[in-house]
Order: sequence, then C-alpha cells, then structure tokens
Amino acid sequence: MKKIAIVPAFNEEKTIGAVLAEIKEHCRDFDILVVNDGSSDRTAEVAGTIPGARVISLPVNVGIGGAVQTGFIYARRHNYDVAVQIDADGQHPPAQVRQLLEPILRDEADVVVGSRFMEKKGYRGRFWRRLGIRLFYLTNRILLRERITDSTSGFRTYNGRALAVLSECYPDDYPEPEAIYILKRKGMRIREVPVEMAGRRAGRSSIGVIESIYYMVKVFLAIFVLFLRKLE
Repeated sequence: MKKIAIVPAFNEEKTIGAVLAEIKEHCRDFDILVVNDGSSDRTAEVAGTIPGARVISLPVNVGIGGAVQTGFIYARRHNYDVAVQIDADGQHPPAQVRQLLEPILRDEADVVVGSRFMEKKGYRGRFWRRLGIRLFYLTNRILLRERITDSTSGFRTYNGRALAVLSECYPDDYPEPEAIYILKRKGMRIREVPVEMAGRRAGRSSIGVIESIYYMVKVFLAIFVLFLRKLE
C-alpha cells in the first residue's frame, strides 16, 4: 500500500524542517510531499534539505485549498492508496498519524479527521475559532445527521476513493468544513478520532477576530449552497 504525507506550507521556514524530520521518524512508510504555496521566505530551500522529501513550489500563493488540492492531484496521479494531510507549522503531531490511519486500513472509513474536541486535550484554538467549530458541529447535526466535532481540523487521512473526489473538487478558501459536505454528497464514510494538537511553533495565525467572523459567514453560506444543490 502506497502512502504519502502531504504538507502544505506558506512561509514556514522556521518550522518545516522539524516537522518533516518528525514525519520521517514516525511515518517511515510514507513518502513526503511538500507543497510550497508561493512562500517568500526559505520554506522550499529548507524543505529541500530533508532527504526523501519531494517539494513542489507553486509560482504564486494560491491559498490553503489550492495547495492541498495540488497534493491530492499528485497523490492520485502517482497511484497512492492513502494520504495524510499535516500542517507545516507544527500543530499536527506526526506521532499521532497512526491513530488516523487505522480506520482507513480496516476499511471502516474513507476519511478520518483528527479531532481536538473528542477528549478536549491539548491546544484547541482561540475563543472565536472554538465558537465557529461549535456552530459547524450543530450545522452538521442538522443537515448531515453527523456528529463531527472538529470540522475545521486539517489533520486528516484519506483513502484512494476520497483522493479521487477531492482531486477533482476542493474548496479554495477555508476548505475543511466545506469538504465535509462534498465528501458526504459523494457517499464517503467519515470518522473522527481524538488527537492532541499543539499551538503553532513559530509565527502567528492569519485568522484574527475579524477574520474568524468572515470565516464563519463565508463557510456557512458555502455549506448552505452545497446543501441546497444536494436537494435539487
């Protein structure tokens, strides 16, 4: 079974080296793909010093959705059976990838989401981010009849069926909650497993209070559009 770790990265020169080293340590049977999303710092250079890491550098910054979808397209074209998505800022511990992998290997799920809220341990984000996640949870309960506690988590594993779907259709802006609806519409089985994430190791998030409010409004509108299309 071919496995790949997809690491989207934008201006993460201070953390990317350590993250890739941890992936190599804990995910030895995974190939590594870094998608450098038009970084203006030394992200690509640092990633290129890690033996075995493949680096794709996008000419401009296309955002997290475009960077991750680039990884999905690569994985599908190279016939990978399983992919794990890991952030380059150090929030997703590679040591916990096996927890996300097991339901895929047992054919119990097509997508597995690492949730910070099933056991409520570790870093769970700021208040506005947690509020948005709770609202997404309630929306999922109403529209999908699904208990998904951490829709915004980008710490996920995918099998080949899910990769085929997302390589063709993936949101470009704040993609994680919308992707849940796309996957469910295509009949994918989604599971959550508890994980303990960390705060970013360097830099700062681009999502402040104003951005969090915009995030929630934008994603809710997109979700309801997807839901209405499903009903047609």
